[in-house]
Amino acid sequence: MDSLTHIALGACLGEAMAGKKLGKRALLIGALVHSLPDIDVTAVLWMSTPESLLAHRGFTHSFLFVALITPVLAFLAARWNRNKPVSYKRWIIIMAVLLLAHLFVDATNAYGVAWWEPFSHHRLMWNWIFVFDPLYSLWLVLSMIALMLLRKNSPARRRWVRVGLGISSFYLLSCGLIKYKIDSDVRSILKKQQVTYNDYFTTPAPMNNLLWFVVAANDSGYNVGYRSLFDAEKKMDFHFVPRNESLLRPWQQDEDVQRLKRFSQGFYTASVQGDTVLLNDLRFGQMNGWKDKTAPFVFYYYVQYPKHNRYVMQRGRFKEWNRETFLSLLRRMGGMQ
Repeated sequence: MDSLTHIALGACLGEAMAGKKLGKRALLIGALVHSLPDIDVTAVLWMSTPESLLAHRGFTHSFLFVALITPVLAFLAARWNRNKPVSYKRWIIIMAVLLLAHLFVDATNAYGVAWWEPFSHHRLMWNWIFVFDPLYSLWLVLSMIALMLLRKNSPARRRWVRVGLGISSFYLLSCGLIKYKIDSDVRSILKKQQVTYNDYFTTPAPMNNLLWFVVAANDSGYNVGYRSLFDAEKKMDFHFVPRNESLLRPWQQDEDVQRLKRFSQGFYTASVQGDTVLLNDLRFGQMNGWKDKTAPFVFYYYVQYPKHNRYVMQRGRFKEWNRETFLSLLRRMGGMQ
């Protein structure tokens, strides 16, 4: 999830667990502790881009990290709030819930979370929700603002906590249920259209849970397309994208390229742009693929120019978006081809 959502979710959880005893200090503690696993983003200061991509949502998003850091944070919180009626045991529970909630919500989008580091590099990616979905974040942010403004003893504080945590949790669960329906439809369509595949994934298009990006992989490449919850026909218009593994052959021993392949969880393809080879991670979708099925992918890495990749996660996400792009997204979300 994005940083603002983590801050708001942490603040609401802090209020829910300790607001009565700590007052508004619970908002600050909740926001800080819930956001703590993302301290790994600082790895970009001394690591190469592929190294930092793997470092993010790596060890600091693991159960081992939670187990190690929880008693330390509980001790510090108890010392800072020694005059408050919160026991060390209660602090352990508060810190564990805040940290584990971060690990859980991050697993619901496409980046992947290494829960089992350092024992396994496998990353969970449930692909329930886009990394920033305003319908999920809105209720948390509104609740956090209300909690910051309301008096410590205001009875409205409990209602706002229920609004923030209740509606956002319901929306997140609905995303999981919609994904289940989309996955069921996609498997049926792949079989009906006789599309051969070894593996597939579905992930939401930007900022919604109605339109989904679909990738079905086989040995030579990928069939990609889009499926809306409101599509009436049980069929899809797939576009085939070759893997082009041969383009990466000169970099078979390159550690950064191997790290990017690992980061992509096998869903990568190579292409050529100008004088450089691009390595594309398909999990993050296309720039406006619902409008142009041949659109380039959001995540692309300049293989020959590694120093030009510092903003690889941000540069393509909303590139060339305009009013027509947004309107075409809304139409496709509604099931219009």
